Amino acid sequence: MPIELKMPALSPTMEEGTLAKWLVKEGDAVKSGDLLAEIETDKATMEFEAIDEGVISRILVPEGTDNVKVGTVIAVIAGEGEDASAAKAAPAPAAAAPAPTPEPVRAEPVEAPSSSSATAAKKDGPSTSSGQTEAGDRVKASPLAKRIAAEKGIDLKAVSGTGPGGRIVKDDLEGAPAGAAAPAAAVAPTATASAPASTPAPAPVAAGPIPDFGIPHEDEKLSGMRKTIARRLTQSMQEAPHIYLTVDIRLDALLKLRGELNASLESRGVKLSVNDMLIKALAVALERVPACNVSFGGDVMRKYSRADISVAVSIPGGLITPIITDAGGKSMSKISTEMSELAAKAKEGKLQPNEYQGGTASISNMGMMGIKQFTAVINPPQAMIMAIGAGEKRPYVVDDALAIATVMSATGSFDHRAIDGADGALLMKTFKELVENPLGLVA
Repeated sequence: MPIELKMPALSPTMEEGTLAKWLVKEGDAVKSGDLLAEIETDKATMEFEAIDEGVISRILVPEGTDNVKVGTVIAVIAGEGEDASAAKAAPAPAAAAPAPTPEPVRAEPVEAPSSSSATAAKKDGPSTSSGQTEAGDRVKASPLAKRIAAEKGIDLKAVSGTGPGGRIVKDDLEGAPAGAAAPAAAVAPTATASAPASTPAPAPVAAGPIPDFGIPHEDEKLSGMRKTIARRLTQSMQEAPHIYLTVDIRLDALLKLRGELNASLESRGVKLSVNDMLIKALAVALERVPACNVSFGGDVMRKYSRADISVAVSIPGGLITPIITDAGGKSMSKISTEMSELAAKAKEGKLQPNEYQGGTASISNMGMMGIKQFTAVINPPQAMIMAIGAGEKRPYVVDDALAIATVMSATGSFDHRAIDGADGALLMKTFKELVENPLGLVA
């Protein structure tokens, strides 16, 4: 019988993806190991390989399709000895049908007044207006229209909708008679006022369309990566109480050691960057202050026995954090080699999930862009991230005398649920000592 090719889960957290490109066409013979398609996840573009042999009889999801749910049938293969034309004539599996529905499903429950208005409508009995009700007696209206109606006491059942499928929108409420739904208006403000006490504010990415102020513009569709960045960073700022600790660090000794090490590594084709050395320093500092090498899990605290450092890398369309595993146990030359390879794969969109998922802490360096100091947002479920500023010549006290030194500012962001201020301060102190006395990094 025909073999169904389903949208694969290419990472443990993947729920949907973009079918970026088909590498085969209908009628092509394939065997196990052949590349079938390129699939874009929230972090990378990955290749999908065939497991079975046969002929591609039907492609059900065209390339470029977004939001394809994991498990959706995307193509059909006629197995060995089967008639490919018969398989091609078979009806398309229903699994691909739900693809167009996510947008209206997500839009409906955004605002609290929506449910209040729906409740009021049910109390008033079924609506008789054609095209303006859905799911029995629920009024078919946008969340904004429902909120305005609740505030002004407008009976939505008496309003004709001009939106898609008869949906009531904001403009339909102009001139509508008020007062018919006064009880609903009294209920709605109460529900709205009480909402912040029990639930966090909606994420900005779910706020709805941007108003058009007549400014020339172009709307660019968000990529899966950008949506994930928006969701995760909003989650981090809402859920994790951030505390920020900054230290100034003298870099002269580290820069001198870097020059000496690069001279000896030149024959091996290795060139250490300052960031490679700072990755090592953060990993060693986390090993010496294990209270900061943790994750908060609600009713548990996860304590890690090694330091895996996620390194922020800017790529077209967003940011990704490839991981140097066990950075504290690796030489700086090994860290440099791995970092170069991972950064190259990241920019090509070829990182594997195990190369960017996980990590026990992060480091983000914007010094090469001339940024003196900044604070970074914690990457959940991690509990800290180190933000590195530019090294620059500054007046600095050396041996009780004012001198000129190369100094950088480093700011640690800590999840205060997991890491106390004193432990965070100890980590920053340890990191500063390691960078200012860098021979400890090669011991």
